[in-house]
Amino acid sequence: MPKTPDYFAGKTIVITGAASGIGRATALIFAREGANVVCADLNEDGARETAAQVNAKCSQALALKVDVTARKQVDDMARRAIDAFGSVQFLFNSAGAAFRRAKFLEIDDALIEKTFNLNVKGTLYGMQSVLPHMLANKFGVIVNVGSMAHRRGGPGSSIHYAAAKGAVVTMTMGVAREFATQGIRALSISPGPVKTPFQDAAATSPELYQKFLDDVPMKRFGEPEEIGELVLFMCSDACTFMTANTVYLNGGGGWR
Repeated sequence: MPKTPDYFAGKTIVITGAASGIGRATALIFAREGANVVCADLNEDGARETAAQVNAKCSQALALKVDVTARKQVDDMARRAIDAFGSVQFLFNSAGAAFRRAKFLEIDDALIEKTFNLNVKGTLYGMQSVLPHMLANKFGVIVNVGSMAHRRGGPGSSIHYAAAKGAVVTMTMGVAREFATQGIRALSISPGPVKTPFQDAAATSPELYQKFLDDVPMKRFGEPEEIGELVLFMCSDACTFMTANTVYLNGGGGWR
């Protein structure tokens, strides 16, 4: 929670991947705190539903259909957010996916390109779209979604995804350090398994699902809201000395 009770009131966050899962949960948590929420997703219907839920909490929302792999669309997202709310203080790059599981020798050009376009370029474009505005205002917090996979390497199923998320974590650190004296903080979150549509799709067999679960000492998956509350804290005035870090949120697992 922020130190100041109304800290987020009237401030604006842009969330990619807002149609479901962690993105939607985070949108509703920021709405609870009185923030304006830009709900961006390739799934337009899902983004509109998230925006409707934000409005139901008496906060303002803007739903946008955005393909984060298209720089022009991401730049337009930032412009429309600023036009709608006057300024943007926070960016949460939640959009990401592994697309499909594959052993290392099965990773083809199409899979590696799709994975890096979404996870790496999508995060890069998001940051580049809002940073000039944030720098002009001498304030901004960016939170990107990494993964425990980057610590494990993803052997046997997701080296392509682990490599992409490793790039996200490194890029976040670089941005944080480059702009640390200019009012910008950048952080990443590396979750373990979380109950989301992405995780449901990833657990394509009971055996794989159980493998994920066996690796978590708490013996459960995380909830999207648990990630969202961490994003809120990271963006708040309660941890203004925190930047360049990735925070592991994994129930104690993900290290084997």
